[in-house]
Amino acid sequence: MAIRLGFLSTYTPTQCGIATFSEALISHLRRAGAHVGLVRCVDEPQELSRPVVHQWVTTRPQDAREVAAVLDGYDVAVLQHEYGIFGGPDGQDVLAVVGRLTVPLITVLHTVLTEPSPNQRRVMAGLVEASAALVTMTETARDRLIAGWGVDPSRVSVISHGAVDNRADAPSQLSAAPRPRTVLTWGLLSEGKGIEWALLAMGALRDRIPLPMYSIVGQTHPRVRERTGEAYRESLMSLTQELGLAESVRFDSRYLSGTDLRAVVRDADIVLLPYDSREQVTSGVLTEAVAAGKPVISTSFPHAVELLSDGAGLLVPRRDPGAIADALERILTDDELADGMAGRSFALAESLLWPAVAERYVDLASSVRSTALRRAV
Repeated sequence: MAIRLGFLSTYTPTQCGIATFSEALISHLRRAGAHVGLVRCVDEPQELSRPVVHQWVTTRPQDAREVAAVLDGYDVAVLQHEYGIFGGPDGQDVLAVVGRLTVPLITVLHTVLTEPSPNQRRVMAGLVEASAALVTMTETARDRLIAGWGVDPSRVSVISHGAVDNRADAPSQLSAAPRPRTVLTWGLLSEGKGIEWALLAMGALRDRIPLPMYSIVGQTHPRVRERTGEAYRESLMSLTQELGLAESVRFDSRYLSGTDLRAVVRDADIVLLPYDSREQVTSGVLTEAVAAGKPVISTSFPHAVELLSDGAGLLVPRRDPGAIADALERILTDDELADGMAGRSFALAESLLWPAVAERYVDLASSVRSTALRRAV
């Protein structure tokens, strides 16, 4: 009998990384034979369509009992966790759901902080206690969870983020790319993406080599736009003008997903992730860049250190435009280095693709269900 999984998460068309992640994972779980129903977290009621079977309006913590009852109709509940997607301070309302579940719970942790606030620590501790199994997407996150919350290592599985196969038939060769070459940063815009450091790097690079085209793709994060409008994008556009880079920087404010996004990534020569964060243990953008077989330049956040240290990219210090400029110059002027990075990314891609990731989740959920059934006897 196919395993029945009840998800609690955001979901498309909500514009956030976890919504996109959940859509892809659920699609591939269903292809792998699982039956999946989703309780979608929303700001206001939406029209229901498969795989959504119920909604939780996050301003209604009183509906937690009903949400738990829906999830209890499945073999295993699967929670996608990020502090900002649930109601209450630090998303604490989710604890009222997991505390009522009678089926085993798998919690997928998209963020594991090294220095959580007291309330963030309380929320995470509640999730850890309620979960039969926990999933992180990197070894760094797993280590943080074990050290910071005293979790038994046997309860924590590392399963990669997942990506669609976006590779060409062979590793791309930068030496064969038409000029100007394209450097790409994409994703929802917000302060902390570090794009200002990339622009300063482009300015420093101008007198050293012919400039690539730097393409910045993505709309402002909806939550950021609610608070500060387009202030961050406008500051980046002003900096571009001040640096005299208008002919070498392209802003594309569309929210791209699926085929359109994969085409943009596939056409890039280098992916640049100049993020400010030291905490980021999971990056879907990084996973998709490597799965496309692209050379990557990234600041040294934990996921990048794990995925790129074996030769798929170059790591640079955060907030260091000089280091970014040096890395860009190395890749753009050394075809052998660039092609070697692309080849390493191409080889890594197989283990990151969604079919393999979905099978890991099916195996874990089946194991969790079997353990729960044995204990019930």
